[in-house]
Amino acid sequence: MFIETETTPNPASLKFLPGRTVMTAGTREFSSPEAAEASPLAQAIFDTGETINVFFGSDFITVTAAPGADWGSLKSQVVAILLDHFVSEAPLFNAATAGDISVPADVEHVVEESEEDAEIIAAINELLETRVRPAVAGDGGDIAYRGFSDGVVYLTLQGACAGCPSSTATLKQGIEGLLKHYVPEVTEVRAA
Repeated sequence: MFIETETTPNPASLKFLPGRTVMTAGTREFSSPEAAEASPLAQAIFDTGETINVFFGSDFITVTAAPGADWGSLKSQVVAILLDHFVSEAPLFNAATAGDISVPADVEHVVEESEEDAEIIAAINELLETRVRPAVAGDGGDIAYRGFSDGVVYLTLQGACAGCPSSTATLKQGIEGLLKHYVPEVTEVRAA
């Protein structure tokens, strides 16, 4: 088995590509060792002591190093952990938490949405799914829709995108411009 790595726009994050499916549906982010207890793989990566975020995508794992961590040694540790996991065909999640993986990350809304906005919300989600999500996944992350109210779209960047120095530019210049162009009712995009 060969695991490729790719850099991301976030210098603290690396994207690991095991050459097979990681998540069959959705994504999952672990932003603390406590959250990582749901997954033996995420927990093993956190156990290196040099990780602050682990993100599972459809065919990749993004790992964000702690400040001051040395990617030279951390990269080889993560590759070894991934090799052990995938060669042994270990489960991605603990049996007790397996039911939690089907719940999409974007079910928690930060605002109360109006039924009158249903068509606008559908158009926003269609654009996020077809145009934004693939680009963000290419950078080792994901985007979660958190709500729409009074012209404002609330989004959360995940994985490598969450702590990326260019995340504000991604939201404001990239995603906001796209949504405003195709959905005139959108006046602003905010991080949630």
